[in-house]
Amino acid sequence: MYEWIKNVWFLSIKEFKSVTSDITLMGLVVAVFTVAVYSVSTGLTTEVKNASVAIIDQDQSALSYQIRDAILPPYFKPAVLIQAHERDAKLDKGEFVFIIDIPPNFAQDVLAEKKPQVYIWADATAATLAGVGSAYIEQIVQREVQTYLRESSNLDWMPVEPIVSIMYNPNGTNVWFIGVMQVVSNVTLLTMILVGAAIIREREHGTMEHLLVMPVRASEIAIAKILTNSALIMVAALLSLGGVVHLLLGVPIIGSVSLFTLGLAIYLFTVSSLGVWLATLAPTMPQFGLLCIPIYIVTRLLSGGETPMESMSQIVQDITFFSPVTQFVMYAQSVLFRNADLAIVWPQLAILSVAGVLFLAMALSRFHQMLAKQG
Repeated sequence: MYEWIKNVWFLSIKEFKSVTSDITLMGLVVAVFTVAVYSVSTGLTTEVKNASVAIIDQDQSALSYQIRDAILPPYFKPAVLIQAHERDAKLDKGEFVFIIDIPPNFAQDVLAEKKPQVYIWADATAATLAGVGSAYIEQIVQREVQTYLRESSNLDWMPVEPIVSIMYNPNGTNVWFIGVMQVVSNVTLLTMILVGAAIIREREHGTMEHLLVMPVRASEIAIAKILTNSALIMVAALLSLGGVVHLLLGVPIIGSVSLFTLGLAIYLFTVSSLGVWLATLAPTMPQFGLLCIPIYIVTRLLSGGETPMESMSQIVQDITFFSPVTQFVMYAQSVLFRNADLAIVWPQLAILSVAGVLFLAMALSRFHQMLAKQG
């Protein structure tokens, strides 16, 4: 056992020098955990922001003016008045995302309780913006109508006063969610790439034969690569979480960083083992990339880091539940956003650990076969 640990230690030092001497690879790590995290978090948004709105005002009443004046930044640009016959042409040209059509005698019908209809035309080529923005506009119209009715009937109260408490992200800031999830996604991709590149680099440069004449085992070589690359990614991820996400983007980290680090270590072990196994299946780096990319994209999109798991079909939820990526996304959200403790997130740690042992067994089996063929 002592010899095994000593060999792993020296092989890890060799692997660390090999990885850090690759300027291109290290530059990729730095860029992905700094520039990529910041630019995606600030540039990609699912919120309504500066959406263009036009109004067809066929009523010209105080209520219609109130609705027009309630369309305000930062969610919307100032509303532009257009004529009814211009509607289709404006939508076809993409000049406006939303067009609000207020019918004639709208205010009178509201006071007479005739339930008049307001038409909202949305350009759904931007599906998320159209869906969320339409709901915002509907709320604005309802609010202004209620305000108008209270003013017209001298009512200063409403029969129901809903009190809404938004937990974990009170202002609904999009950056809070995207910043953390971007770090998690980058951890997955870079871990597979670094570990796979380490094995394929040994094979392409002919240094694998040098290892074969040394008194080392296949498990020692594989574990050294897993530990070294996992440690490198862990340091980069924690620095990105603290420096870019917390300090630069202003995302509060309310959960336990130490507990997150524990889960991150187990997840890195799992993904690294998967990377070793995939590298033994692909003889060259381009083939390894073609093997990794579909796995990464599918597991990321179905992990709950992009869209909520609840919005997916039950079959997809059942299949992806045991994916390490899905489990780690659930773990990271629970720990960092909800300040969950070990008593809550231990099932995720257990599933990640079992998956890591399974992937490691598969990787060592294939790695031993690969070395035997080269020997």
